[in-house]
Amino acid sequence: MASPTSLPSLLDSMKAQAPSWEQIKRTPLFILTNYSNVLMFLFFVGAGLWQNKRKRDEAKKVPQHSALPAPDFPTITELEKFDLKTTEPLKLRPFKPKYHLTMDGDTALETLDPNDLLLMDKNYQPRITHRRRIIEQNTTIAIGVNNDKRIRPAVCDLYSFLTGTYLPLRYPTMFRIHHTEYEYGKASVLQNLVTGEMLPTSATGASTPTFALLRTLGRHLDEDFLLLLPETNAQGGVKKDAKYVLEAYVACCPSGFNPAEKLGKKLRDIHGPVPGYAEKLEGSMDRFFAKLEDGKYVKRANWSVSMDGELFQPGLGTTHALEGDEVREFTGELDPDKTFVRCERQTLHRLPKSKALVFGIKTYLYPLREIKEEGLGEELAAAIDGLKEGNIPEMHFYKRGGEWGTAVKKYLRS
Repeated sequence: MASPTSLPSLLDSMKAQAPSWEQIKRTPLFILTNYSNVLMFLFFVGAGLWQNKRKRDEAKKVPQHSALPAPDFPTITELEKFDLKTTEPLKLRPFKPKYHLTMDGDTALETLDPNDLLLMDKNYQPRITHRRRIIEQNTTIAIGVNNDKRIRPAVCDLYSFLTGTYLPLRYPTMFRIHHTEYEYGKASVLQNLVTGEMLPTSATGASTPTFALLRTLGRHLDEDFLLLLPETNAQGGVKKDAKYVLEAYVACCPSGFNPAEKLGKKLRDIHGPVPGYAEKLEGSMDRFFAKLEDGKYVKRANWSVSMDGELFQPGLGTTHALEGDEVREFTGELDPDKTFVRCERQTLHRLPKSKALVFGIKTYLYPLREIKEEGLGEELAAAIDGLKEGNIPEMHFYKRGGEWGTAVKKYLRS
Protein backbone atom coordinates (compact mmCIF):
# COMPACT_ATOMS: atom_id res chain seq x y z
CA MET A 1 0.00 0.00 0.00
CA ALA A 2 1.43 3.41 -0.99
CA SER A 3 2.33 5.77 1.82
CA PRO A 4 -0.02 8.78 2.25
CA THR A 5 1.04 11.98 0.55
CA SER A 6 2.06 14.84 2.87
CA LEU A 7 0.14 18.12 2.72
CA PRO A 8 3.04 20.13 1.20
CA SER A 9 3.57 17.47 -1.51
CA LEU A 10 -0.13 17.49 -2.26
CA LEU A 11 -0.14 21.26 -2.66
CA ASP A 12 2.92 21.21 -4.96
CA SER A 13 1.32 18.53 -7.09
CA MET A 14 -1.92 20.46 -7.37
CA LYS A 15 -0.02 23.63 -8.31
CA ALA A 16 1.82 21.83 -11.12
CA GLN A 17 -1.41 20.40 -12.44
CA ALA A 18 -3.39 23.64 -12.09
CA PRO A 19 -5.18 24.63 -15.33
CA SER A 20 -4.30 27.77 -17.31
CA TRP A 21 -6.62 30.78 -17.47
CA GLU A 22 -7.74 29.77 -20.99
CA GLN A 23 -8.62 26.29 -19.73
CA ILE A 24 -10.49 27.75 -16.75
CA LYS A 25 -12.61 29.95 -19.08
CA ARG A 26 -13.68 26.86 -21.04
CA THR A 27 -14.37 24.79 -17.87
CA PRO A 28 -18.04 24.19 -16.96
CA LEU A 29 -19.28 26.05 -13.88
CA PHE A 30 -19.89 22.94 -11.74
CA ILE A 31 -16.22 21.89 -12.17
CA LEU A 32 -15.03 25.35 -11.12
CA THR A 33 -17.23 25.05 -8.08
CA ASN A 34 -15.52 21.77 -7.13
CA TYR A 35 -12.09 23.39 -7.48
CA SER A 36 -13.23 26.21 -5.19
CA ASN A 37 -14.50 23.74 -2.62
CA VAL A 38 -11.16 21.89 -2.59
CA LEU A 39 -9.20 25.12 -2.19
CA MET A 40 -11.48 26.26 0.63
CA PHE A 41 -11.09 22.87 2.32
CA LEU A 42 -7.30 23.10 2.13
CA PHE A 43 -7.40 26.66 3.43
CA PHE A 44 -9.45 25.69 6.49
CA VAL A 45 -7.27 22.63 7.16
CA GLY A 46 -4.16 24.82 7.08
CA ALA A 47 -5.79 27.46 9.27
CA GLY A 48 -6.83 24.79 11.75
CA LEU A 49 -3.33 23.33 11.94
CA TRP A 50 -1.85 26.81 12.46
CA GLN A 51 -4.39 27.61 15.19
CA ASN A 52 -3.62 24.36 17.06
CA LYS A 53 0.11 25.08 16.89
CA ARG A 54 -0.44 28.59 18.25
CA LYS A 55 -2.50 27.24 21.17
CA ARG A 56 0.18 24.68 21.99
CA ASP A 57 2.86 27.38 21.96
CA GLU A 58 0.77 29.61 24.22
CA ALA A 59 0.07 26.73 26.60
CA LYS A 60 3.81 26.24 27.08
CA LYS A 61 4.06 29.83 28.33
CA VAL A 62 1.33 29.34 30.98
CA PRO A 63 2.53 27.96 34.37
CA GLN A 64 1.55 24.33 34.61
CA HIS A 65 1.15 24.44 38.40
CA SER A 66 -1.18 27.10 39.72
CA ALA A 67 -1.70 28.13 43.30
CA LEU A 68 -4.08 30.30 45.26
CA PRO A 69 -2.99 33.87 45.96
CA ALA A 70 -1.60 34.62 49.42
CA PRO A 71 -0.63 38.30 49.30
CA ASP A 72 0.02 38.53 53.05
CA PHE A 73 2.69 35.82 52.92
CA PRO A 74 6.15 35.92 51.31
CA THR A 75 6.43 35.03 47.63
CA ILE A 76 7.29 31.37 47.11
CA THR A 77 9.63 30.16 44.34
CA GLU A 78 8.76 26.99 42.46
CA LEU A 79 11.06 23.94 42.54
CA GLU A 80 10.02 22.83 39.08
CA LYS A 81 12.33 19.82 38.79
CA PHE A 82 12.28 18.65 42.41
CA ASP A 83 12.82 14.88 42.56
CA LEU A 84 11.50 13.38 45.76
CA LYS A 85 13.03 9.95 45.15
CA THR A 86 16.61 11.23 44.89
CA THR A 87 16.57 14.05 47.45
CA GLU A 88 18.57 13.09 50.53
CA PRO A 89 17.48 14.21 54.00
CA LEU A 90 19.09 17.34 55.39
CA LYS A 91 22.26 16.67 57.42
CA LEU A 92 22.23 18.57 60.69
CA ARG A 93 25.43 18.48 62.73
CA PRO A 94 24.85 21.02 65.54
CA PHE A 95 27.66 19.83 67.82
CA LYS A 96 29.46 22.32 70.07
CA PRO A 97 32.31 21.66 72.52
CA LYS A 98 30.33 23.40 75.28
CA TYR A 99 26.57 23.53 75.69
CA HIS A 100 25.16 26.91 76.67
CA LEU A 101 21.46 27.35 77.32
CA THR A 102 20.69 30.56 75.43
CA MET A 103 18.39 31.62 72.58
CA ASP A 104 21.09 30.23 70.30
CA GLY A 105 20.91 26.84 72.00
CA ASP A 106 22.94 24.17 70.22
CA THR A 107 23.21 26.29 67.07
CA ALA A 108 22.84 29.98 66.47
CA LEU A 109 19.41 31.33 65.63
CA GLU A 110 19.45 32.02 61.89
CA THR A 111 17.24 33.78 59.39
CA LEU A 112 15.21 31.28 57.38
CA ASP A 113 14.33 31.66 53.71
CA PRO A 114 10.50 31.28 53.61
CA ASN A 115 10.97 29.01 50.58
CA ASP A 116 12.59 26.50 52.93
CA LEU A 117 9.85 26.53 55.53
CA LEU A 118 9.20 22.85 54.76
CA LEU A 119 11.85 20.45 53.47
CA MET A 120 10.96 17.30 51.55
CA ASP A 121 13.18 14.27 51.02
CA LYS A 122 13.07 10.63 49.97
CA ASN A 123 11.89 9.55 53.43
CA TYR A 124 8.59 11.37 52.90
CA GLN A 125 6.39 8.37 52.20
CA PRO A 126 7.56 6.10 55.04
CA ARG A 127 7.46 9.06 57.41
CA ILE A 128 3.85 10.01 56.67
CA THR A 129 2.90 6.34 56.93
CA HIS A 130 4.44 6.39 60.40
CA ARG A 131 2.69 9.65 61.27
CA ARG A 132 -0.69 8.30 60.20
CA ARG A 133 -0.21 5.30 62.44
CA ILE A 134 0.67 7.56 65.38
CA ILE A 135 -2.38 9.75 64.76
CA GLU A 136 -4.62 6.68 64.52
CA GLN A 137 -3.29 5.01 67.66
CA ASN A 138 -2.55 8.07 69.83
CA THR A 139 -4.99 10.70 68.62
CA THR A 140 -5.44 12.53 71.92
CA ILE A 141 -1.67 12.93 72.32
CA ALA A 142 -0.78 13.71 68.69
CA ILE A 143 -3.40 16.44 68.09
CA GLY A 144 -4.82 19.07 70.38
CA VAL A 145 -6.72 22.34 70.13
CA ASN A 146 -8.02 24.65 72.86
CA ASN A 147 -11.55 25.98 73.02
CA ASP A 148 -10.29 29.44 72.19
CA LYS A 149 -12.19 31.32 69.48
CA ARG A 150 -8.93 32.99 68.47
CA ILE A 151 -7.18 29.76 67.58
CA ARG A 152 -9.39 28.66 64.68
CA PRO A 153 -8.45 31.70 62.51
CA ALA A 154 -4.80 30.90 63.24
CA VAL A 155 -5.13 27.24 62.20
CA CYS A 156 -7.11 28.27 59.10
CA ASP A 157 -4.44 30.86 58.29
CA LEU A 158 -1.69 28.24 58.36
CA TYR A 159 -3.73 25.51 56.65
CA SER A 160 -4.87 27.69 53.73
CA PHE A 161 -1.37 29.01 53.06
CA LEU A 162 0.26 25.58 53.10
CA THR A 163 -2.33 23.67 51.07
CA GLY A 164 -3.42 26.44 48.71
CA THR A 165 -0.17 28.25 48.06
CA TYR A 166 3.07 26.93 49.53
CA LEU A 167 2.89 23.21 48.67
CA PRO A 168 1.68 23.46 45.04
CA LEU A 169 4.14 26.27 44.34
CA ARG A 170 7.23 24.99 46.11
CA TYR A 171 6.78 21.28 45.34
CA PRO A 172 4.73 21.04 42.11
CA THR A 173 5.96 17.49 41.46
CA MET A 174 4.37 16.42 44.74
CA PHE A 175 1.26 18.60 45.07
CA ARG A 176 -1.09 20.05 42.46
CA ILE A 177 -4.07 22.38 42.64
CA HIS A 178 -7.24 21.45 40.74
CA HIS A 179 -9.91 24.07 40.13
CA THR A 180 -13.50 23.00 39.70
CA GLU A 181 -16.98 24.50 39.78
CA TYR A 182 -19.96 23.26 41.76
CA GLU A 183 -23.56 24.44 41.75
CA TYR A 184 -22.77 26.83 44.58
CA GLY A 185 -19.61 28.24 42.99
CA LYS A 186 -15.96 27.63 42.25
CA ALA A 187 -13.69 25.56 44.49
CA SER A 188 -10.13 24.29 44.57
CA VAL A 189 -8.67 21.06 45.88
CA LEU A 190 -5.09 19.99 46.42
CA GLN A 191 -3.94 16.63 45.12
CA ASN A 192 -1.12 14.84 46.89
CA LEU A 193 0.56 13.27 43.86
CA VAL A 194 2.52 10.86 46.06
CA THR A 195 -0.55 9.30 47.69
CA GLY A 196 -3.15 10.27 45.08
CA GLU A 197 -5.41 11.78 47.75
CA MET A 198 -7.40 14.98 47.42
CA LEU A 199 -7.76 17.50 50.23
CA PRO A 200 -9.53 20.85 50.47
CA THR A 201 -7.53 24.05 50.18
CA SER A 202 -10.08 26.27 51.89
CA ALA A 203 -10.27 26.29 55.67
CA THR A 204 -12.41 29.36 56.12
CA GLY A 205 -15.80 27.63 56.32
CA ALA A 206 -17.26 26.44 59.59
CA SER A 207 -18.05 22.93 58.36
CA THR A 208 -14.57 21.46 58.89
CA PRO A 209 -13.54 21.22 62.56
CA THR A 210 -10.26 22.82 63.55
CA PHE A 211 -9.13 19.43 64.86
CA ALA A 212 -9.68 17.93 61.38
CA LEU A 213 -7.54 20.62 59.73
CA LEU A 214 -4.66 19.82 62.07
CA ARG A 215 -5.16 16.12 61.42
CA THR A 216 -4.91 16.67 57.65
CA LEU A 217 -1.66 18.59 58.04
CA GLY A 218 -0.28 15.85 60.26
CA ARG A 219 -1.20 13.15 57.74
CA HIS A 220 0.36 14.85 54.72
CA LEU A 221 3.41 16.69 56.11
CA ASP A 222 6.44 15.35 57.95
CA GLU A 223 6.45 18.33 60.27
CA ASP A 224 5.05 19.02 63.72
CA PHE A 225 3.31 22.35 64.27
CA LEU A 226 2.70 24.15 67.55
CA LEU A 227 0.59 27.34 67.43
CA LEU A 228 0.91 29.92 70.18
CA LEU A 229 -1.07 33.07 71.00
CA PRO A 230 -0.49 35.77 73.63
CA GLU A 231 -2.57 35.46 76.80
CA THR A 232 -5.63 37.71 77.11
CA ASN A 233 -7.29 39.66 79.92
CA ALA A 234 -10.85 39.33 81.19
CA GLN A 235 -12.14 41.63 78.43
CA GLY A 236 -10.56 39.51 75.72
CA GLY A 237 -7.75 41.90 74.89
CA VAL A 238 -4.09 40.98 74.81
CA LYS A 239 -2.39 41.59 78.15
CA LYS A 240 0.47 44.02 78.48
CA ASP A 241 3.71 42.02 78.48
CA ALA A 242 1.58 38.96 77.63
CA LYS A 243 3.15 35.52 77.75
CA TYR A 244 2.61 33.15 74.86
CA VAL A 245 0.33 30.14 75.33
CA LEU A 246 0.18 26.87 73.38
CA GLU A 247 -3.33 26.82 71.89
CA ALA A 248 -3.16 24.13 69.18
CA TYR A 249 -0.73 21.55 67.83
CA VAL A 250 -0.14 18.45 65.76
CA ALA A 251 2.88 16.56 67.09
CA CYS A 252 3.77 13.06 65.96
CA CYS A 253 7.44 13.20 67.04
CA PRO A 254 7.46 14.56 70.60
CA SER A 255 10.70 13.93 72.47
CA GLY A 256 10.37 13.57 76.21
CA PHE A 257 7.13 15.53 76.65
CA ASN A 258 3.43 14.84 76.25
CA PRO A 259 2.04 17.71 74.15
CA ALA A 260 -1.48 17.10 75.46
CA GLU A 261 -0.23 18.04 78.93
CA LYS A 262 1.26 21.28 77.58
CA LEU A 263 -1.90 22.54 75.83
CA GLY A 264 -3.08 25.84 77.34
CA LYS A 265 0.20 26.41 79.17
CA LYS A 266 2.60 29.34 78.93
CA LEU A 267 6.13 28.94 77.59
CA ARG A 268 7.65 28.93 81.07
CA ASP A 269 5.35 26.12 82.17
CA ILE A 270 5.95 24.15 78.99
CA HIS A 271 9.70 24.35 79.63
CA GLY A 272 9.38 23.82 83.38
CA PRO A 273 11.42 20.57 83.47
CA VAL A 274 14.32 22.10 81.50
CA PRO A 275 17.15 22.91 83.93
CA GLY A 276 18.11 26.58 83.95
CA TYR A 277 15.23 27.72 81.73
CA ALA A 278 13.81 30.26 84.17
CA GLU A 279 17.22 31.77 84.94
CA LYS A 280 18.90 31.64 81.54
CA LEU A 281 16.23 31.63 78.85
CA GLU A 282 12.72 32.67 79.90
CA GLY A 283 13.15 36.45 79.65
CA SER A 284 14.99 36.50 76.32
CA MET A 285 12.59 34.00 74.76
CA ASP A 286 9.50 35.95 75.85
CA ARG A 287 10.97 39.16 74.44
CA PHE A 288 11.93 37.52 71.16
CA PHE A 289 8.49 35.96 70.69
CA ALA A 290 6.77 39.27 71.40
CA LYS A 291 8.91 41.21 68.91
CA LEU A 292 9.03 38.72 66.02
CA GLU A 293 7.72 40.58 62.98
CA ASP A 294 5.42 39.39 60.21
CA GLY A 295 7.38 37.98 57.30
CA LYS A 296 10.46 37.13 59.37
CA TYR A 297 11.27 33.43 59.53
CA VAL A 298 13.97 31.97 61.78
CA LYS A 299 15.44 28.52 62.43
CA ARG A 300 17.72 26.64 64.78
CA ALA A 301 18.66 23.02 65.55
CA ASN A 302 19.35 20.82 68.55
CA TRP A 303 20.63 17.30 69.17
CA SER A 304 20.35 14.36 71.52
CA VAL A 305 21.10 10.63 71.42
CA SER A 306 18.44 7.95 71.02
CA MET A 307 19.14 4.34 71.92
CA ASP A 308 16.11 2.99 70.06
CA GLY A 309 15.35 5.38 67.17
CA GLU A 310 11.68 5.75 68.09
CA LEU A 311 10.25 9.04 66.80
CA PHE A 312 7.17 9.11 69.02
CA GLN A 313 8.44 9.49 72.61
CA PRO A 314 5.88 11.45 74.64
CA GLY A 315 7.07 10.10 78.01
CA LEU A 316 9.48 12.28 79.97
CA GLY A 317 11.56 9.33 81.15
CA THR A 318 12.29 8.10 77.63
CA THR A 319 14.65 10.88 76.60
CA HIS A 320 15.03 13.14 79.65
CA ALA A 321 15.65 12.73 83.34
CA LEU A 322 14.60 14.84 86.31
CA GLU A 323 16.13 15.32 89.73
CA GLY A 324 15.62 12.13 91.71
CA ASP A 325 15.44 9.88 88.62
CA GLU A 326 17.83 6.94 88.45
CA VAL A 327 19.93 6.94 85.29
CA ARG A 328 21.73 3.66 84.72
CA GLU A 329 24.80 3.50 82.53
CA PHE A 330 24.41 1.35 79.43
CA THR A 331 26.90 -1.52 79.63
CA GLY A 332 25.76 -3.72 76.77
CA GLU A 333 27.07 -3.99 73.23
CA LEU A 334 26.26 -0.76 71.44
CA ASP A 335 24.87 -1.19 67.92
CA PRO A 336 25.96 1.87 65.88
CA ASP A 337 23.23 1.18 63.31
CA LYS A 338 20.47 1.19 65.94
CA THR A 339 21.80 4.06 68.04
CA PHE A 340 20.93 7.45 66.60
CA VAL A 341 21.74 11.11 66.86
CA ARG A 342 18.33 12.73 66.99
CA CYS A 343 18.22 16.30 65.63
CA GLU A 344 15.33 18.71 65.42
CA ARG A 345 15.16 21.42 62.77
CA GLN A 346 13.05 24.08 64.44
CA THR A 347 11.42 27.01 62.64
CA LEU A 348 9.44 29.97 63.89
CA HIS A 349 7.30 32.56 62.13
CA ARG A 350 4.26 34.73 62.73
CA LEU A 351 1.03 34.32 60.77
CA PRO A 352 0.05 37.63 59.14
CA LYS A 353 -3.68 37.74 59.91
CA SER A 354 -4.15 35.96 63.22
CA LYS A 355 -0.70 37.05 64.52
CA ALA A 356 -0.22 33.59 66.01
CA LEU A 357 3.29 32.16 66.22
CA VAL A 358 3.95 28.87 64.46
CA PHE A 359 6.68 26.69 65.87
CA GLY A 360 7.61 24.00 63.32
CA ILE A 361 9.70 20.93 64.13
CA LYS A 362 11.09 18.35 61.71
CA THR A 363 12.94 15.46 63.36
CA TYR A 364 15.88 13.67 61.79
CA LEU A 365 17.54 10.42 62.92
CA TYR A 366 21.16 9.74 61.94
CA PRO A 367 22.76 6.36 62.72
CA LEU A 368 25.80 6.73 64.94
CA ARG A 369 27.85 4.86 62.37
CA GLU A 370 27.10 7.60 59.82
CA ILE A 371 28.48 10.29 62.13
CA LYS A 372 31.69 8.37 62.69
CA GLU A 373 32.17 7.55 59.01
CA GLU A 374 31.89 11.27 58.22
CA GLY A 375 34.90 11.86 60.45
CA LEU A 376 32.85 13.67 63.12
CA GLY A 377 33.30 11.10 65.87
CA GLU A 378 35.60 13.25 68.03
CA GLU A 379 33.44 16.32 67.44
CA LEU A 380 30.34 14.56 68.78
CA ALA A 381 32.28 12.95 71.63
CA ALA A 382 33.55 16.39 72.67
CA ALA A 383 29.99 17.75 72.50
CA ILE A 384 28.83 14.98 74.85
CA ASP A 385 31.52 15.99 77.36
CA GLY A 386 30.57 19.61 76.69
CA LEU A 387 27.07 19.06 78.11
CA LYS A 388 28.71 19.23 81.54
CA GLU A 389 30.95 22.20 80.72
CA GLY A 390 28.47 24.86 79.62
CA ASN A 391 26.41 27.29 81.67
CA ILE A 392 24.01 24.50 82.78
CA PRO A 393 26.05 21.40 83.73
CA GLU A 394 22.79 19.67 84.73
CA MET A 395 21.98 19.40 81.02
CA HIS A 396 24.13 16.23 80.82
CA PHE A 397 21.89 14.52 83.37
CA TYR A 398 18.69 15.97 81.86
CA LYS A 399 19.57 14.53 78.42
CA ARG A 400 20.35 11.19 80.08
CA GLY A 401 24.00 11.45 79.10
CA GLY A 402 24.86 9.25 82.07
CA GLU A 403 23.01 6.40 80.37
CA TRP A 404 24.53 6.43 76.90
CA GLY A 405 27.46 8.86 77.12
CA THR A 406 30.30 6.44 77.96
CA ALA A 407 29.27 3.79 75.42
CA VAL A 408 28.73 6.31 72.62
CA LYS A 409 32.05 8.10 73.24
CA LYS A 410 33.91 4.79 73.35
CA TYR A 411 32.53 3.84 69.93
CA LEU A 412 33.16 7.26 68.42
CA ARG A 413 36.76 7.33 69.60
CA SER A 414 37.55 3.70 68.76
